[in-house]
Amino acid sequence: MHIVDGALSIPVVATGAILTLGGVALGLKKMDYDHLPQVGVLSAAFFIASYIHLPIGFSSVHLILNGLIGLALGWAAFPALLVALFLQAVFFGFGGFVVLGVNTLNIALPAVLMYYLCRHGISASSPKVAAVWGAIGGAGAIIVTTLMVALSLMMSGEAFVLAAKATFVAHIPVMVVEGFVTAAAVLLIRKVKPEFLGLDEERVYG
Repeated sequence: MHIVDGALSIPVVATGAILTLGGVALGLKKMDYDHLPQVGVLSAAFFIASYIHLPIGFSSVHLILNGLIGLALGWAAFPALLVALFLQAVFFGFGGFVVLGVNTLNIALPAVLMYYLCRHGISASSPKVAAVWGAIGGAGAIIVTTLMVALSLMMSGEAFVLAAKATFVAHIPVMVVEGFVTAAAVLLIRKVKPEFLGLDEERVYG
């Protein structure tokens, strides 16, 4: 899911950088600094998830968890994911520095979208309803991220059209797995620490 340096056109790179700067600024503005440890934990979770690989034919893809991060952080997902992606580029060469803005946008914006789409659902009094919305948030974030990655590649030249299509197909299993993982995480967090998702315990359990 990481696009490497040199793969994208300058207009796509510049647009991604500008939009990410806006997202990070808004995320920092909306961030409750009492919850900085939570932001750090989820940033680390994203960092570690990159090592959980799913074999796909002769290659493999990894978990992202941006749906869960979005449900918990909202706009603060932008700075959290930016830091994680930057550290991945520094220590392991994942992605790159030139395309850091595009990679952050492609992963963080779907996270924010799932926050607004699924926020009400995960706070439902019924655990089953909350799990369903958690699954939608987890899988939905991967779907939108994959589409944005494909669009970024296609906008950079016709030579990347095949790669864009392959990216979407390869991540279909990830969509399914992330749906289950996020649903399970939502159910667990609702029980042990609902405030981690910004949920009111009284509202969740009636």
